[in-house]
Amino acid sequence: MHNKDKGILWKLFKATFMLSAFTFGGGFVIVSLMKKKFVEELQWFDEEEMLDITAIAQSSPGPIPINASVIIGYRMHGVLGALVAVFGTALPPMVIISVISVFYRQFRENEIIATALQVMRAGVAAVIFDVVLRLAKNVIATRRILYISVMTIAFVLTVFMNVSAMVIVLSCLAIGVAEMLIGLRAQKVEGEV
Repeated sequence: MHNKDKGILWKLFKATFMLSAFTFGGGFVIVSLMKKKFVEELQWFDEEEMLDITAIAQSSPGPIPINASVIIGYRMHGVLGALVAVFGTALPPMVIISVISVFYRQFRENEIIATALQVMRAGVAAVIFDVVLRLAKNVIATRRILYISVMTIAFVLTVFMNVSAMVIVLSCLAIGVAEMLIGLRAQKVEGEV
């Protein structure tokens, strides 16, 4: 393995480890921070590619950060990169949860920790709101009526009608496949003319 490869793998591990270790609030929070790290700071991906990674990570089974790490790691350095990124992402929560499980009763009954967790919830809500605004802005920037309509309808169905997120994801998948097939058919007809 070349030094350049080792350097990329180390940067990948360090980035995923730090993101995972210092991110509270789950997948939607870490996605925003991954975008800042991998798009803006390291410039490994562009904005559109990171949105695609986010969409795949959210619609695949399993935790969003792990799914995103697999894709990012694989994109950067194949299977070895995927393994390094997943290890970097999984290690901090595994250690933290192991420590918490040993002291669970003390954590549960400690008022200071309970208050700290309540305050963290407010911060997490703000970060999730930021992610929603950024993703919405990116969808609107496409100026595609279909995408903007799907986003708006999905928001209304989820927030006001309590439609399951799985129904929304599967419906969006079906719409995306239909759009792709229609586009391919139109290209085929154009090619024949």
